[in-house]
Amino acid sequence: MSSELFGTLPDPDRTPVHRWTLERDGVRVRVLTYGGILQSVEVPDRDGAVADVVLGFADLDGYLKHPEPYLGAVVGRYANRIAGGRFELDERIYHLAQNNGPNALHGGERGFDKRVWDAEAFGEFGVRLSRVSPHGEEGYPGRVEVSVTYELKAGGVLRIAYEAMTDAPTHLNLTNHTYWNLGGASSGSAVGGHELRIDGGRVTAVDEGLIPTGELVDVGGTRFDFRESRKVEAGYDHNYVLDKGVGDEVVEVAELRDPGSGRVVGVATTEPGVQLYTSDGFDESVGFAPGDGVALETQHFPDSPNRVGFPSTVVRPGDVYRSETVYRFGVRG
Repeated sequence: MSSELFGTLPDPDRTPVHRWTLERDGVRVRVLTYGGILQSVEVPDRDGAVADVVLGFADLDGYLKHPEPYLGAVVGRYANRIAGGRFELDERIYHLAQNNGPNALHGGERGFDKRVWDAEAFGEFGVRLSRVSPHGEEGYPGRVEVSVTYELKAGGVLRIAYEAMTDAPTHLNLTNHTYWNLGGASSGSAVGGHELRIDGGRVTAVDEGLIPTGELVDVGGTRFDFRESRKVEAGYDHNYVLDKGVGDEVVEVAELRDPGSGRVVGVATTEPGVQLYTSDGFDESVGFAPGDGVALETQHFPDSPNRVGFPSTVVRPGDVYRSETVYRFGVRG
């Protein structure tokens, strides 16, 4: 494990950004203190050839110039969308930054993805990032102390663990926004070539603004059915309701495979949902084309603060918010 200076922000303090490198059992991971970004994951293919399988930029300037794809970033306080940029909690209405039309997306205009985190070693193969999100940041109530731990486990397994506490009732929904291309980050389109399985028999129906209507739709007989592994095509930005439901145990819920290289990543999580996004909105000016990556964002459901029928995202003083997602790397076929 090592740490190095990755760059400095163009702010008056010239805030430094560091890059941590974790390596174990043939897997090398690089994490930035800016945005908690998972910059790269290098794993071998069936022939032992190593490639970076996540989309990222080579330097800090790339992330500063192109923030909206959220490449590899920790997003919060609330991943995904909140309708109208508002919610009511304990009979009080809170107004959030509206950065996706009239809605709030991924924590607002300057969410967790655009902050520099403190960092410290976590054991021999991990790094723990932490920061304090002050009361009122992007409109959210409560002072929140939050940490995100990246840890390489034995056998080619990457664990991401989130933990937070608040001094006032608030909503929290954190995720990592990595885009996977198991053929290699520079290999071209993943969509149309990769095969995907998601253990989710329903999706949250959405309106034209991708805000949930409240209806949970069965995937059977539709293009949303990935309960058996099949090729993933373009046109997905949808939340899957995972069959495992709500719980504290880490359960495998999805698997992405590239037949060309044989690389596989299994996704296990404590979360009740996963957002499948096929990067259709990519602009080639960022260096990646639509379909170059597949995002599988483990999460609670979009707009849960305004949907009483969805699993709650409320965190209160005395509670400890915990979430965990594990990526298992391997080869098959």
